[in-house]
Amino acid sequence: MMATDGINGLLVIVLMGVVTLLTRFGGVLVMSVVPINRRVESFINAMSGSVLIAILVPVAVEGDVAARMALLATAGVMLALRRPMPAIAAGIAVAAGWRYLM
Repeated sequence: MMATDGINGLLVIVLMGVVTLLTRFGGVLVMSVVPINRRVESFINAMSGSVLIAILVPVAVEGDVAARMALLATAGVMLALRRPMPAIAAGIAVAAGWRYLM
């Protein structure tokens, strides 16, 4: 019984990977035929901010202390350096450190 659980789990992971790839390739294919004008560019810019807010707000509201501390660290480093990679790294480090120590 245990072996089939592992196989089913692996199958789900592979299926999720395939769906992700198809979604990404499909997005590239669709955008290759859409002319990028000012309106489309404004829509894309607005959507990226909306997706970011949709991900961050539930973490801020329902997340544990480590998640909230990571959000604060990420925001602080982003405001200070204006570079996303160090901000992301700081958030990950704070969350991992907080969970390790607490």
